Amino acid sequence: MTRIPLLYDARIVVAEPGEDDLVLRPPLPRESLEDVGQAVRDALQFPLAGQPLDRLVTRGGTATIVIEQPSLPIPAVQVGPRHVAIATVADELERLGVRQTTILVAGGLMRRTTPRDIGTLVPPDFRRRFKGRVIVHDAEADDLVELGREGDVPLRVNPALVETDVVVTVTAAETVLHGGPAALLAASGREQLRAAGAVSLLETSGSQGWRLAVEIERLLGERVPMIGVSLTLNAPRVAGPLAGYPYDQAAIERMLRSRVRRVFQLAPGRMRQRLLDRLPREQTAAAVYAGTPSVAHMEALLRGTVFKGVQLDEPLDAIVIGIPPTTPSMPRERPNPVNAAYLGLGLALRLWRNAPPLAHGGTAILVHPFARRFARPTQTPYRSLFYDARTAGDIGAMRDAEALAVSDTNAIAEYRAGRACHPLQPFLEWSACDATAHRLGAVLIAGCRDAQSARQLGYVPAHGLPAALEMARGRGAQRIGYLLAPPYFPLVVGSN
Repeated sequence: MTRIPLLYDARIVVAEPGEDDLVLRPPLPRESLEDVGQAVRDALQFPLAGQPLDRLVTRGGTATIVIEQPSLPIPAVQVGPRHVAIATVADELERLGVRQTTILVAGGLMRRTTPRDIGTLVPPDFRRRFKGRVIVHDAEADDLVELGREGDVPLRVNPALVETDVVVTVTAAETVLHGGPAALLAASGREQLRAAGAVSLLETSGSQGWRLAVEIERLLGERVPMIGVSLTLNAPRVAGPLAGYPYDQAAIERMLRSRVRRVFQLAPGRMRQRLLDRLPREQTAAAVYAGTPSVAHMEALLRGTVFKGVQLDEPLDAIVIGIPPTTPSMPRERPNPVNAAYLGLGLALRLWRNAPPLAHGGTAILVHPFARRFARPTQTPYRSLFYDARTAGDIGAMRDAEALAVSDTNAIAEYRAGRACHPLQPFLEWSACDATAHRLGAVLIAGCRDAQSARQLGYVPAHGLPAALEMARGRGAQRIGYLLAPPYFPLVVGSN
């Protein structure tokens, strides 16, 4: 009988899929670049679209490198291909005679990167030799430059994108809302960021966020020369004693039989958290593309979908998703209920192409205690979703809570100081969850320890995974999938 481990916050739950059930695990990496730096230089010299970098720069001029917070993939690595690519682009700009280089950290509505954390975005040796400046984007800044409008949404961006001689985006192609032109969107105002939604994170159709990002790219390109570098990252792999998870079933069986797992289950929560955080990880890149940000990004995203995707012949009736003990954004912390729901519904179940992985009216089972805890001060804005028990189930109450959050001057000040996320971030994550949940029959929280918290968000609490599976089968589920994640990976349903 096949046994699989599922993360249950900082613990592990062992599931035993039935004969008709399906275990979904990411494929092993197909390709790996030996020299990411050289691949970046080659891509900049031979872009897919537009002019090469050496024809865009102004000798003695300025340049802005746009990067994102490394929130995806989950789990993250301390130093990976993205770090190398950023350093390589900065070195190329210096070689081509750029006088001043600005690195713009585009974090959207997430907590602003603090000076202490900026060093984690680039390799240590580059941090010591870099002579330029680093700017962390502020979505509430008064000096955002208006480029135009997309419908009724004003398009305002950080002035570092306009007051420069060339803009270079350096990102990893994770979704249509992460990487490429989405990095320009992440350097815009709160109105655009709140409107940036998507039904699928891998398809541009139905994504308001992608349309806004491409329009910002177009309008900005009329003012400033622009080129983008997009990396196709392989899924991060765990090294050390857990090497082989989740790709190799034999490695999983060894882990389940080991005494280390039993000791891990009995250890205090903080110790388990530290052990998971300190697991050695490695990550490689499969490809690097350059060109206009949207073109390079889509090519890298399609390549990543082919390399990392899992094929489903047809949608499932139910799916089980273990939720890890981490927030979906930086800094990594224990997740609150909205974070946990977002990891399963807003991230894992939106990584699909062709069709959703769950049939209409299907059942999603999130394995998580759903404890109502909010790390202070970083997660304080999430409390606004829990002030009124009607909020999640009443559109009017949700709008009132959102308006109240935006008008909270203290919450805005905490965001601008880099101590908390923007007060709109919880509502953005909740909208992403709703984009998936509205077509499902039920969302079950297996192992829920705070039933009121689950019910308040419109979900059904269950004592454990067996009880949740029984409830799903009682709702007619026959074909149940078990998602071995993180890392999260694309699900390609039907013909590609």
